[in-house]
Amino acid sequence: MTRLLLVLLLLAPEVASAAGHAVAMHGQPRYGPDFGHFAYVNPDAPKGGDLVLSRVGSFDSLNPFTVKGVPADGLDLTYQSLLRRSWDEPFTLYALLAERVAMPDDRGSVTFTLRPGTRFHDGSPVTVDDVLFSLEILRDSGRPNHRFYYREVVEVVRDEPRTVTFVFRPGGNRELPLILGLMPILSKASWQGRRFDATTYEPILGTGPYRIDEVDPGRGISYRRIVGHWSEALPAARGQHNFDRIRYDYYRDAAAAFEAFKAGQVDLRAEPDPRRWAIGYDFPAAARGDVVRTERPHGRPSGMYGLVFNTRRPIFADRRVRHALGQAFDFAWINRTYFHDAYARTASYFDNSELAAKGLPSPAELPLLAPFRERLPPALFEKVYLPPGANPRGLRGALRDARRDLAAAGWEIRDLRLVDRATGTAMRFEIMLARREDERLALAFARNLERLGVEVAVRTVDTAQYQERLAGYDFDMIVNTWGLSLSPGNEQAFYWSSASAAAAGTRNYPGIREPAVDALIAAITAAPDRAGLVAAVRALDRVLLWGDYVVPLYHLTSDRVAHWNKFGYPAAPPLYGFRPETWWYDAAKAEVIEE
Repeated sequence: MTRLLLVLLLLAPEVASAAGHAVAMHGQPRYGPDFGHFAYVNPDAPKGGDLVLSRVGSFDSLNPFTVKGVPADGLDLTYQSLLRRSWDEPFTLYALLAERVAMPDDRGSVTFTLRPGTRFHDGSPVTVDDVLFSLEILRDSGRPNHRFYYREVVEVVRDEPRTVTFVFRPGGNRELPLILGLMPILSKASWQGRRFDATTYEPILGTGPYRIDEVDPGRGISYRRIVGHWSEALPAARGQHNFDRIRYDYYRDAAAAFEAFKAGQVDLRAEPDPRRWAIGYDFPAAARGDVVRTERPHGRPSGMYGLVFNTRRPIFADRRVRHALGQAFDFAWINRTYFHDAYARTASYFDNSELAAKGLPSPAELPLLAPFRERLPPALFEKVYLPPGANPRGLRGALRDARRDLAAAGWEIRDLRLVDRATGTAMRFEIMLARREDERLALAFARNLERLGVEVAVRTVDTAQYQERLAGYDFDMIVNTWGLSLSPGNEQAFYWSSASAAAAGTRNYPGIREPAVDALIAAITAAPDRAGLVAAVRALDRVLLWGDYVVPLYHLTSDRVAHWNKFGYPAAPPLYGFRPETWWYDAAKAEVIEE
């Protein structure tokens, strides 16, 4: 009897109830074992045509699995994972490279059975050896998030040729089976004699529906669809990845990218600028109907787009100082002046969803927060959170409150400068940016801070320098976005935990080291059901908000998409919103434009 068979026999009563074509984080999968396709795709979408997209900046690598360099966009088209995510459920994965997944009720392990016929782009089969190699190389030499997740695997049990079980470290992290299901699978043979943790322009051998077609280093990259790819008829892949070729062209800034779109050199853009959406689409092609704009509602959380304090810097170590400085952000003026009042002010890391903390802590949240009551701001339990600067008395009232809070924290005005009362050191810092479109936001904030006596420099750096300084936390303040899902889990530790604050290359840019945050992340990953998850996420949301680690900015509640009128797309987007992989080229529409 093999070791794997022994394990499965011991777990058999539990595994049998949790084995099949899909796995959901909580509850049951929406789609049963006989489903034909996801509801948000057109299963009969035609294949063919090109899609040209724009990106701002540059790239210097085709390796997305290391922190070194800036990888080209679209590389995820070339590789796949054991399971694929459904975008109309909070967090459910369906069979892809693996044809079957099984796990015990306690989720202390997960077993994958590889699908016969899966192949890398060179024709070699995907094997258990490749799966194990992927785990080991990503755990040992990959990006910090991969190292963080995959170190939880303490034992691997294999049964040749197609089945492998991962056993997890005890601790009740119920998301780990899904995390392993999303692990990218790499070819062991193709990496022999190559450095994994280095930038490269040599394509990485993958299993995805596209392979790299052409590379213009730093300026553009294109991908060619593999006709008759082994996955395209699978239920989880049907109706997706319909373009014969996808190209990403890089531009120095957003203005240049938009001009390329107007000229027809770019086919489709998700429009992030409300001002441009309101007044920028008055060019002839839009007037003719050759360019179409649509607003597509979604149900995903807003995420957090904010001005980020690096609390590793002594001037930002005091929460009262961070809160006071945040009062200088005048959302109403910025929204009216720059964005035609299009934005909603972000008041939660999970705004626009049921996960957002509202009102005062609920009975379900209080037991999670109570052990840390002495560490947390009393207002967390007593007041409804309002983002900094949301003062009914306007900016003047907000700045008046800021001066009071700064004085309480030991800062005072001397010779029109804000200085530390004890040392006489002036408060000065830099806001580091990577995008020029963030400059006016940062400059407006800096002007208001100057009214408090703070000296602020706004500096935009090139992409490579920005990434290098970001990875080493060598900044005072940045503008950053954290995308968040309807099923938060292990990534929260990568974003906010004390362990991630001490490790290079994580996304804990504020440097948060708070026991309450660590405990609530553990509660999220161990939540046995959706109700428990929602309570833990809302409690975490409160602790992050009242910690004043960022100045929350703003968000839209719909996806604004502009495109040349030569594409088809499903009538209704999924829960998570716009998904370009579900679109297709419409030759009849394209012919009308060309005429």
